[in-house]
Amino acid sequence: MKKQFLIAGLLLVSAITFGQKKEIKSAQKAVNSGKFSEAMSTLKGVEGLVSSAESSVKEHYYLVKGQAYLGDANNNYEKLDAAASSFEKVLSLNKNSKYASEAQIGLQETTNALLTSAQLDQKSQKFVDGSKKIYRGYTLSKKDTNYLYYAASLAKDGKDYISSIKYYEELIDLGYTGIKEEFYATKKGTKEESKFNSKEERDLVLRKGEYVIPRSKFSKSKKGAILKNMIYIYLNNGENEKAAQLIKNARAESPNDKNLMYTEAEMYYNSGDMVNYKKIINELIKKDPNNPDLYYNLGVASSKNGEKKEALSYYTKAIELNPDYTEALINKAQLILDGESAIVEEMNKLADSNNSADWDKYDELKIEKNNVYKEALPYLESASRLRPDSMDIVRTLKGIYSQLGMDDKDKAMKAILEKNQG
Repeated sequence: MKKQFLIAGLLLVSAITFGQKKEIKSAQKAVNSGKFSEAMSTLKGVEGLVSSAESSVKEHYYLVKGQAYLGDANNNYEKLDAAASSFEKVLSLNKNSKYASEAQIGLQETTNALLTSAQLDQKSQKFVDGSKKIYRGYTLSKKDTNYLYYAASLAKDGKDYISSIKYYEELIDLGYTGIKEEFYATKKGTKEESKFNSKEERDLVLRKGEYVIPRSKFSKSKKGAILKNMIYIYLNNGENEKAAQLIKNARAESPNDKNLMYTEAEMYYNSGDMVNYKKIINELIKKDPNNPDLYYNLGVASSKNGEKKEALSYYTKAIELNPDYTEALINKAQLILDGESAIVEEMNKLADSNNSADWDKYDELKIEKNNVYKEALPYLESASRLRPDSMDIVRTLKGIYSQLGMDDKDKAMKAILEKNQG
């Protein structure tokens, strides 16, 4: 009786295995016919029996499952993830099985689908969804660390700071810089330079004689951007010490890296530490003394600190280096005009007085006020020339022209305002 039971048991196992194979083949036919939902439904029926099946049956099951989920995904992350996991399962069971090559193809197709879908998410500003897909695509190979960088960036844009920091920290641990060699050549006839995806691609068109003058260059490091974003996230989360330590370590490693210096300066600015901000900007000026932006930034910082005289001198320097620096022109004019408030207040106190001495003082103050307007005027006029659509500048100019009795110009500004209101 024991022997009979044993035989019956073996026959039962054999029958179950045969049934599994039949169902999997049926699901495979459905996949091949593009009936992916049908395939998934068929596979669902044998799901509970797969764990006890022989290895080759498992491999075939997970291969078909991956193909079914991939075909039915339609940009759905959960289905793409399920497809990837299924193909990975095939390879984990046996990298040399007859199903391994198809699984590898499936993984590559899934990776491509994840990345393509992530691009669509980015365009529609579904940044978190895009980040998840790019990161999953990265995990399938981990050869292209640029995917990890983009996953971190999209997570930051989507305010998924936990994931973003995780990915950025992984990049730091990997020593990622994003620096890569880029390949260029000039097209014959048009003389337009084109960028190629690889040296091999560039060299092929050179051999065909379609392009000439090959050159290559290395892209800029992304390390500064990574640190900048990490610092932003730390500061946003109130983790100021982490932000400070991060930039300190980076500066110690690369003390002359201008990108890092800018990042550190921005950190101080965002935290309201204008003293250290100005210190870093002055360091940058030593390296780049003819950069008007640096002097402009010092002007903004000095103004925030109530250092009017210093701010004016920095704006003046920025304008000397770039006479068309609109923001510097506007800010300098505004600082000058800030002086009118105290004068007007004092004039108003004297307006109702019957004392002749007060009248004399009033007239003196009026002259002083008009001198303020005259000092600010050329900067505002230059700014208006550069930014003619700014009605704020036009309104300010109209007020000054009116105060100075410049009637023709006052009317011209009035006409501009009426035209834009109508």
